[in-house]
This record gives sequence, structure tokens and C-alpha cells, in this order.
Amino acid sequence: MAKKVSATVRFEIPAGNANPAPPIGSTLGQVGVNIMEFCKQFNTATIGRYGEMIPVVVTVYEDKSFTMVIKSPTAKSLLKKFANIATGGHKPGQETAGTVTWEQCLEIGRIKEDVLNARTPEARARMIAGTARSMGIDVVGIPA
Repeated sequence: MAKKVSATVRFEIPAGNANPAPPIGSTLGQVGVNIMEFCKQFNTATIGRYGEMIPVVVTVYEDKSFTMVIKSPTAKSLLKKFANIATGGHKPGQETAGTVTWEQCLEIGRIKEDVLNARTPEARARMIAGTARSMGIDVVGIPA
């Protein structure tokens, strides 16, 4: 018989850097999850992906057990990693925070292909390029 779900919690956590401090600890503590066990499992699963923000969906069951689904890193964190910047531009369109190439947009599109609703690699890369522009990151080498 299937376990009954009592809560579903969504987080965006830096890879390998989950700790019991808020907001993770306070949110999972309210639903009765062993916070240290969650942090240990998440950090082990995301080792080697440091610097990326990882979305995770935690499903909590009535017996206080949990399962987590780790998703692909956000486009925002991948763009910051490829552009080698800490934050996006404060005035997108007016100031430039960094640059990425079209090939890097294609690579990010390949990484995110399971969640982007585009049919071709070029369409996915154009979506990533739009995200980059909204962050104040220039994209060079876009084909006409």
C-alpha cells in the first residue's frame, strides 16, 4: 500500500551546502522531517556541483519519512557560472554584468533540455539567451 503524503516542500539550495539553519531547518522541522538526515542526503547527492543553485522537491509522508527529487540547476545559476560573475546586472539593458557565448547557451540548453519546452537545441539556446539578457549578461555570437 502506498504511503500517504502529508506535505510537499520546494527549495532552491546551493549544491553541497544544505544546513539546518533557516529556511531549510524551520520549514522541514514544521513537517517533522529529520533535518540532519535531509542535509546529509542532499549534500552527498550534490557533491561536485558547487556554485550551482539546485531545485529540490521534498515529499514528506505521514510516518515522517521523506523522498527528495533533485532537479537540474537553474538557468540563472548556470549563466552566472559560465559568465564567471557573482550576481546579474542591477540595470539590465543599461549595464552589462558579463558575457556568455552562443555555444555556452547551447550547452546550458542541453543541460536544461528536460525542463525547457522547446523542440530544438537552437530554440532552447534562444530561451537561455533571453534569460541572460534579462540578467544583464550579453550573449555574443548569436546566429542571425
